[in-house]
Amino acid sequence: QQDSIRDEGNETEDNSMNKLRRKKVTKPHVCSTEVGEMDMSNSNDCMRDSSQILAPPQLSSRMKHIRQAMAKNRLQFVRFEATDLHGVSRSKSIPAHFFQEKVSHGVCMPRGYLEVIPNPKDSEMNRIRATCFNSDIVLMPEVSTFRVLPWADRTARVICDTFTVTGEPLLTSPRYIAKRQLSQLQASGFSLLSAFICDFTISFPASTFLNNHDQPFMQELVDGLYHTGANVESFSSSTRPGQMEICFLPEFGISSADNAFTLRTGVKEVARKYNYISSFFIETGFCNSGILSHSLWDVDRKKNMFCSTSGTEQLTITGKKWLAGLLKHSAALSCLMAPTVSCRKRYSKDSKDLKGSVPTTWGYNDNSCIFNIKCHGEKGTRIENKLGSATANPYLVLAATVAAGLDGLHSSNEVLAGPDESTDFYQAETSEIPLKLEDALVALEEDQCLRQALGETFIRYFVAMKKYELENEEIAAERNKFLEYFI
Repeated sequence: QQDSIRDEGNETEDNSMNKLRRKKVTKPHVCSTEVGEMDMSNSNDCMRDSSQILAPPQLSSRMKHIRQAMAKNRLQFVRFEATDLHGVSRSKSIPAHFFQEKVSHGVCMPRGYLEVIPNPKDSEMNRIRATCFNSDIVLMPEVSTFRVLPWADRTARVICDTFTVTGEPLLTSPRYIAKRQLSQLQASGFSLLSAFICDFTISFPASTFLNNHDQPFMQELVDGLYHTGANVESFSSSTRPGQMEICFLPEFGISSADNAFTLRTGVKEVARKYNYISSFFIETGFCNSGILSHSLWDVDRKKNMFCSTSGTEQLTITGKKWLAGLLKHSAALSCLMAPTVSCRKRYSKDSKDLKGSVPTTWGYNDNSCIFNIKCHGEKGTRIENKLGSATANPYLVLAATVAAGLDGLHSSNEVLAGPDESTDFYQAETSEIPLKLEDALVALEEDQCLRQALGETFIRYFVAMKKYELENEEIAAERNKFLEYFI
C-alpha cells in the first residue's frame, strides 16, 4: 500500500514534492473524496492503517503487560474514554476483571453522549436520520493508550475509537477524523511532529503574583501527566495570577492530541484534590489560548521538511506551500479552533477597529502573529498555529490544520512565483478571520476543501450544534455554561 511513497529512506525536499505531484495524478486529492452518511468504502482503509492495528502476537504481549499492571496496582476499574464534539472526555467505567472481554467486544454508549447536540428533529437537522442519533455506539479501546491514572484511586484509563453497532467508524468522531487526515498525510509522503501549548486558570488562595503558582499542585499534575504518557516539556505562569501554561513535548501522529485531551481531565481531577477550581476561561470572559506547534517531516521521520539546508532562517518551498494552505483556509479554521463567542474575543482584543473581521497575520519569530514561524532552538523550524483557544477540541485542531496544509501542498505553484521571500508570501491567497461566530460558521460551510476533508456528516452536525447554541445562549449564560462544562 505504501510502495509508492517509500522509495528511499531519507528523501530530499525536491523528491518529496515530485512524489506529491505524481500522487496527484494517480490518487484523488484529499478534498475530492466522496462524502455523506455512508462514505465508508475509502475511509475505513484510511482509518485502519498499519500503525494503529496490533497483530495478534503484539496484542497478546500488550495484554500481558496490562494484566501485570492491573495486578501490581490492584486496579478495580478501567475507564473507556472518548472525546465528544467539544473535546471533553465522555467515559464508561468497567470492573477491571472484565477488561479483556471488553477489549474484544467494546463498550456501548448512547450516541448522543458524544455528539452533544439538540433534538435531531429540529429544522437544522432534517437531513440527519433520528434513528442514527438515538442509537448506541461502541467504544473500542486502543490498548496502547492504557495507563494507570495517578489522580484516581485504583483506576486506569484507555482512549477509545468510536464505531456504530454495525462496525463502521463514527463519522462525527473527532479522533477518527484526525487519524484519517494523518493517514492522508502519510499517503502523501509526510508525517507530522506536533505539540500543544495550553493555558488554563486555577483559583487558589493568595494568588497575587504572576509567578505565584502552587508548586505541589503543578508537580502532581505534571508527574501525573507523565505517567499517563503525556510528556510535559515545561510549565510556567502566564500573563496573570493563577493562569498557567503547559508545553507538551512534540510527538508524531495522534499522540499530541491525545496529550491535550488527557490534560482536560487531569487538570480538573488534580485541582479538585486541592479544593481548587480549574477553568479554560479567565475572569474577563476571554478564553485561554491553545497553540498547535507543528512541523512537517518525511514519512520516515528523519528530515524536517520546513528546515532549509542553506542554514538561513527561512521556510523551505514545502513549508511555504503548507503555510499558504493555512492562510487560505484561516477563516474556516477559526470556526473549529475558536468555537464559542467568548473565544473569538481574543482576535480583536488589541484592535480598536470595529470591522467584522481581522487580517490573518504571519511572521518569523513574532509572537504577535497568528501563524508564527519559529526558526530557532533545537526543535528546528516549526509553525505555531495560534488561531486556537484552550476550549477547542484538540483532535479537530489537528485534523483541520493537516487538511489545510495538505491543500497548500497540492495547490498550484503561484506561491513560489516571486524571486524573493516577501513576494512569495504576498502572492499566497489569504482569508480574513471573522469576529462573529455566525460569520465563521458561514466560512466553514463554504470551504469545500474542509467540508470534504472533515466529512459532510461532521460539518452538518457541528454547524447545527453551534447554531443551536447561538440561538439559545446569551454571552453571559454561555460563559457560565462552559465554565461549568470545562471545570
